[in-house]
Amino acid sequence: MRLRDLGIIVGQLMPGRHNAITDVPHVRVGHREWVTDTPFVQRTGVTVVIPSEDVYHWPIPAASDVLNGFGELTGQATIAEWGVLATPIVLSNTRSVGKGYEAIMQDFFSHPAYRPTDALPLPVVGECDDSFLNDYRKAIPNDVYREAFAQAVGGPVAEGAVGAGTGMHLFGYKGGIGTASRRVELEQGVYAVGVLVNTNFGRPYQLRLIEGLRAIYPPRDVPRDGSCIGIVATDAPLWPHELKRLARRIGLGLSRTGSVGNDTSGELFLAFSTASPTAYARLAGEGGMLTGRTGGSTAPMNRIFDAVVEATEEAVWNALLQATTVTGIEGHVLSAFTTG
Repeated sequence: MRLRDLGIIVGQLMPGRHNAITDVPHVRVGHREWVTDTPFVQRTGVTVVIPSEDVYHWPIPAASDVLNGFGELTGQATIAEWGVLATPIVLSNTRSVGKGYEAIMQDFFSHPAYRPTDALPLPVVGECDDSFLNDYRKAIPNDVYREAFAQAVGGPVAEGAVGAGTGMHLFGYKGGIGTASRRVELEQGVYAVGVLVNTNFGRPYQLRLIEGLRAIYPPRDVPRDGSCIGIVATDAPLWPHELKRLARRIGLGLSRTGSVGNDTSGELFLAFSTASPTAYARLAGEGGMLTGRTGGSTAPMNRIFDAVVEATEEAVWNALLQATTVTGIEGHVLSAFTTG
């Protein structure tokens, strides 16, 4: 079950229809697990976030930020330089970053609008280390990536031990994929803000339980810090420097659950906007973007910051509550969080 199924509400803003990153128009998510016992015990998988119908040929505004940099999110240099996202986002394990990179290339070549004269994209691939459960001697097969792309859809998003979250931990329990969204009503319009996280972080003593949650089974201390890849999507017409501010707020949402950005944990964040060029032009014609219009406590961006932090916190709880117990390499077990 998800956090709201327990009657626990995080924050003040209302969620979107699915309370997921896919509440942002055009965003799709696909998962594919890779679970096998031969020739190696593998508990891993792939998650794909497709931000728009044709991001390869129509890049969208984007920015990234880092809380703790012991991790990898490819393409950050290009995003920082140009301020745009020009590929889908692939999440997988540390061993398989190269496979994810190639998977995006293959998806690009198979796109209906592809022409041999098109410039090659620079893929965006984020990793977390799932080696407590997963034998990393073998990378994720190519077919798993293709299937994750093929399964990418809008609507409800599976959470927990699915896709890239299959082998991940969270505060000593089983973790993985979590998502949530918020609706932000401003004078300029009503916007959606969605967050998706691949949670693989935290020590048991760091977990900050919120009112209404009580753990029945004690967690185990996983002998590694892990990581968290966080993605913010919105249809608010924001420029890259504004999206960077959104990406940074993911860290505040993580901290509410207990994360301190451990020494060897990679907290890497990305934010993008799916707003149409018309929306940008209209708002610019009215005197500027959301920042710079009204300062102080009434600044429109404050409500969007609220949305990011609230959705991030709820996404982490959804990952924890949705994940199921998984047994992996050498009999290692990560137990589902059970509340009572």
